[in-house]
Amino acid sequence: MFAAYAARIDRDHPLNGLELGERPAPEDRPGWTTVTVKAASLNHHDLWSLRGVGLPAEKLPMILGCDAAGIDADGNEVVIHSVIGQSGHGVGLHERRSLLTEHYQGTFAEQVTVPAWNVLPKPRELSFEQAACLPTAWLTAYRMLFTNAGVRPGDSVLVQGAGGGVATAAIVLGRAAGLRMYATSRDEAKRKRAVELGAQEAYEPGARLPGRVDAVIETVGAATWSHSIKSLRPGGTLVISGATSGDRPDHAELTRIFFLELKVVGSTMGSKDELEDLLSFCAATGVRPVIDQVLPLDRAREGFERMADGELFGKIVLTPSS
Repeated sequence: MFAAYAARIDRDHPLNGLELGERPAPEDRPGWTTVTVKAASLNHHDLWSLRGVGLPAEKLPMILGCDAAGIDADGNEVVIHSVIGQSGHGVGLHERRSLLTEHYQGTFAEQVTVPAWNVLPKPRELSFEQAACLPTAWLTAYRMLFTNAGVRPGDSVLVQGAGGGVATAAIVLGRAAGLRMYATSRDEAKRKRAVELGAQEAYEPGARLPGRVDAVIETVGAATWSHSIKSLRPGGTLVISGATSGDRPDHAELTRIFFLELKVVGSTMGSKDELEDLLSFCAATGVRPVIDQVLPLDRAREGFERMADGELFGKIVLTPSS
């Protein structure tokens, strides 16, 4: 079957390890189901995998892709929860959790096999392309906002780095839930787009906000860390799920953190139950993932290049080539 896969690890030039071509179709295994992929979406996790982060060389070649929606072996339209081993279903009871592509072949292919526990019904209100955007970036944003930030309707939230998948999702979800959303971006067009999606205002990184916020959604890391901490009200919460600009800020702001009793919460992905809630939330409210571009699988390299260059706003979706 045709697939986009990591053939080699290159930490400095990750796209050198990306190959497009034929790979073996998934084999049947007890407790697992094979899904015919109708749409899959890119994440920065896929670029990190090409750098060897979470993907050891002995696992190569590895089909990339965490997220997908498609049709399972029984003909049902489904969405894949990409955290494998979270419950013990379909894997060894003592196997640590992992994302697809760390130990098991991913979704950038015509078919993927996952534990049957890992598939959820796709709401009829969502297209395959829309549903395929939800299991990683949108689920991460959902958990950051509604589980870990502890915000309520009417609270204020700053989202750093508008344009990325998680940041975009947080703006849309937060606005739909009645939160006052603010955003930052170095790019004027992305700031304008963030406002169109529901942010009350969008600013250049480091700009002073109208007032301190209840929570910050942080995925940028070192470049925005100090601004994030300084933007919080006393007792506020910073939730971090990534560090695309690096994980060693020049100023950790420790004095401000303890003096103002700020909370710093790490957040990774989300549970199957949270994904189910997210799917229901989108179906009921009319919220839809922001899609930057839909490409056939045989043009996957274009999508990877666009993501690596930071040009995208929203998600890049891959669909079958034929």
